Amino acid sequence: MNTVNFTQMKDGTKDEYMMLGELEERFVEGLPERILEALRALENTLSGYRVSRLEHVLQSATRAEDDGEDEEMIVAALLHDIGDDLAPHNHSQYAASIIRPYVRAEVTWIIEHHGLFQNYYYIHHFGGDPLERDRYRDHPWYQRCVDFCERWDQASFDPDYPTRPLEHFAPMVRRIFSRPAFDPAYVGDESARHL
Repeated sequence: MNTVNFTQMKDGTKDEYMMLGELEERFVEGLPERILEALRALENTLSGYRVSRLEHVLQSATRAEDDGEDEEMIVAALLHDIGDDLAPHNHSQYAASIIRPYVRAEVTWIIEHHGLFQNYYYIHHFGGDPLERDRYRDHPWYQRCVDFCERWDQASFDPDYPTRPLEHFAPMVRRIFSRPAFDPAYVGDESARHL
């Protein structure tokens, strides 16, 4: 059987769902390569900056690695703007949803909130409140998100910065996205997430 017979999910048989499960497992195995392809596509997105979105995220990941961060945080820095194309108004939440099944809660929280925290640098030019992030001041990962934005995100628009290529980070992406989804060994206790 290559395709199911049902036209409504409620009519599917166990055999059909077992077949779909096997196909899904094989599809999930290709996730790391699809992530890398999506990152490559950032070369041709939002214009106006002195670097492409791909160069920006590569610089962010390079800075995170140079700061001695662990692989989860380096990959998070690499993926933090992957949602710019399809979710320009909530790219942070989009990126967080992609990485969430594979990393600890702290990393997901930082990625989910980095857009709001990044507003600190420019939102006043549009009449916004640069201190809106302070509503999270008592959150245990507030300072880590401030640091993410200060050290890596807002600083990574330099065309002369010695940035490592995507191929350097590809093995990390493959390791992180080859983990079993939502494995407590990596993500911790899902009921304890502060999202």
